[in-house]
Amino acid sequence: MKVNIYYGGRGLIDDPTIFAVKKIITVLEELNIKVMRYNLYEDKRGIAVLPKTLKEADAVILAASVEWTGIGGLLWQFLDACWLYGDKEKLNGLYMMPVVISTTYGEKDALFSMVKAWELLGGIVFDGICAYIKDSVTFETSSDYSFLLEKKTENFYRFFSKKLSSFPSSSVAVRESAMQSKKISLTPQESEQLSAYVSDDTYVQRQKEDILELTQMFKQMMGDEEPYPEVFKRAFKPVPHLAVSYAWELTDEGQTLFIIIDNDSIDCHYGGEQTADVAVRSEKAVLERVIGGEESMQAAFRSGAVTAKGNFKLLDTFDILFQFGKA
Repeated sequence: MKVNIYYGGRGLIDDPTIFAVKKIITVLEELNIKVMRYNLYEDKRGIAVLPKTLKEADAVILAASVEWTGIGGLLWQFLDACWLYGDKEKLNGLYMMPVVISTTYGEKDALFSMVKAWELLGGIVFDGICAYIKDSVTFETSSDYSFLLEKKTENFYRFFSKKLSSFPSSSVAVRESAMQSKKISLTPQESEQLSAYVSDDTYVQRQKEDILELTQMFKQMMGDEEPYPEVFKRAFKPVPHLAVSYAWELTDEGQTLFIIIDNDSIDCHYGGEQTADVAVRSEKAVLERVIGGEESMQAAFRSGAVTAKGNFKLLDTFDILFQFGKA
């Protein structure tokens, strides 16, 4: 059996929702459940095609971090995409457990919004986790909270594995009448082509690359393209007592950029004679997406756009050391 987890927070280190998600994954894996986690913040432009990942899932967990009000825009985009592009037959009866943790106020309102949206999609909602956490350290070290997370996850496993029913909701009647999506007058050929575009990863990726290529072309025409070494130096966020070196080879440019870090000092230059703790290879377009803040190093590595060898623990620190696109 398989459970998909969609995390809608910003990925902050002290986000208590991340701890809750990790605890839930540990329990499910101990129950021999295959778990796939999707961090929506890692590929914001790919949210529209995520509903197709529901096809092989037996249950879903939606994890929201309430930092101000509501469940956040990324989860809303995902739910909108489910409504517009999701397989309605698959969504009908698909089990979902909400995980809503607030560090401010409004966790119950956020939970209600998430539950209502999933019921309108036709899914079945399990009584999930809803909490206000003032201190993330206390939350993570509390044996009582850990016990509650484990029991909630175990109960959810029993709920979807036995395919238990839930009490009927008026949302079903609303969904079947007033909330039906409007039909667009398209020929069968146009409808088939539109569906193919939305679900085709290759097409979506090609569109991203075309946009990036046009952006770089106009930058070069305007003469304002910033050299890569300067971009890395500007985005550098030192980590105390850390010394690491990266070699980023641009396969279509025939150049290798060396990034050498020693505590709070950084040296970036092109070369070919040095060795590095981590050697990275990609096309120039991939590096452009990373330094443009469109894609993290980890996301590019997982997708196969980046290949690497060396100390993979140090590879994990790349996104901490360089915070592109952030103030």
